[in-house]
Amino acid sequence: MKAKFRLWMLFVWVVGWSISSQAVHAGEHCAPNVLFITADDLAATLGCYGHPVVKSPNIDRLAARGVRFDRAYCQYPLCNPSRASVLTGRRPDDIRVMNNAPHFRDTFPGIVTLPQAFRQNGYYSARSGKIFHAGVPMDIGREGLDDPPSWDFAINPSGADKMLEASLVNFTPKRSLGSCLCYAIADGPSGEQTDGRVATEAIKLMEQNRDRRFFIAVGFYRPHSPHIAPKKYFDLYPIEKIQAPAYSTNDLQDIPAPALFMRPAHWGASEREQREVIRGYYATVSFMDEQVGRLLDALDRLNLAGKTIVVFWGDNGYLLGQHGQWMKTMLFEEAVRVPLVFAGPGIARGRKCSRVVELLDLFPTLTDLCGVQSPQNLQGKSLRPLLVKPSAPWTDAAYSQVLRLADKQRPRGDSVRTSRWRYTEWEKGLAGRELYDHKKDPQELRNLAEDPKHASFLREMQDLLRKRQ
Repeated sequence: MKAKFRLWMLFVWVVGWSISSQAVHAGEHCAPNVLFITADDLAATLGCYGHPVVKSPNIDRLAARGVRFDRAYCQYPLCNPSRASVLTGRRPDDIRVMNNAPHFRDTFPGIVTLPQAFRQNGYYSARSGKIFHAGVPMDIGREGLDDPPSWDFAINPSGADKMLEASLVNFTPKRSLGSCLCYAIADGPSGEQTDGRVATEAIKLMEQNRDRRFFIAVGFYRPHSPHIAPKKYFDLYPIEKIQAPAYSTNDLQDIPAPALFMRPAHWGASEREQREVIRGYYATVSFMDEQVGRLLDALDRLNLAGKTIVVFWGDNGYLLGQHGQWMKTMLFEEAVRVPLVFAGPGIARGRKCSRVVELLDLFPTLTDLCGVQSPQNLQGKSLRPLLVKPSAPWTDAAYSQVLRLADKQRPRGDSVRTSRWRYTEWEKGLAGRELYDHKKDPQELRNLAEDPKHASFLREMQDLLRKRQ
């Protein structure tokens, strides 16, 4: 009798272990992959964001598969601070990364990054191209400020565009190539360009790891200056159809001096030169978009689309002549607003979300969606409720900051954006302040900070900013 009882208990234990084991493996199988795609210096200049000129059919089709965030903001309009913030889940001043030089591990050696959290939870973690900061174009093909603990594998492709740097059309030759008004029309196929090779290597990673859980990050270098793309992308934008933003010196009379990045306006570039640079930017956006399309095609071909969370984001915005300014490191809307799209299992399809969100929210969102244990000190919050129901209640504020290192006074700017207002202070208001009503002035042309009629709104925004400071 005892022998039969022991056999019965052994049978129950074996069956129970088998069921438990199957459940664990089923849970691993059901946990979604992550395809984490970023573009360098990409503003919301995309078809799916309503841009009247730029052609971006592949990012548009990704948005049609998921949720597009119309009011997403970076925490710092510069590559290294923005990326460090996204990948650590902490604000730039908190991790002490306020320019392109420091590495966050210099101050916080034990911090856990987003890809590292996935790696620690059983995911294969790999990247192709620029994810952590790398200077463009000098660090193309190099590691830059990469973070080895984050990856099982990393690759730094370099393409034919590197050979064109000596023959650029450059309207600001005294500036570094990564911060100049310049472009080049390339010969040869897209696959020979750096971003073409970034996509090719990423596709290989998906093919090689299709049967395991993966976090694959793909970092494109365009449309960052120098704006280099094959001729067929320039052909999409005839120069005679490109318009430069309207500009008047009167536009800047009510703006604090630290708010501006360049003097004189446009660095003295003529209206024709401005249009040529804008054309180059548009061409590189469309070139980069084609590479995103290759990634999406690979997901479909490998039957991975149904079990992969795809997130596409830009690290910071970019001005193309608005306010007489170009590029980033400013707190105008064009510099801090970024594209952000999520698609995949459990995410609503073909929806747009008008809630104000931050790139800081990417870390907790992805770990939440994938059931990955994340650090306790993340400063963003999961966007999951908005991915299920884009109209769900949400906190209405996003914060951005910048430090003027080139200025001897090193003034700091802090900005808060709500669904209607943007308020910015320079040196806590001592060096100037700005208030813009986006309901009536979406181009931020009229600074209302000193208008007594808007004093109550000013106080509300000041209080909101103080909560962050």
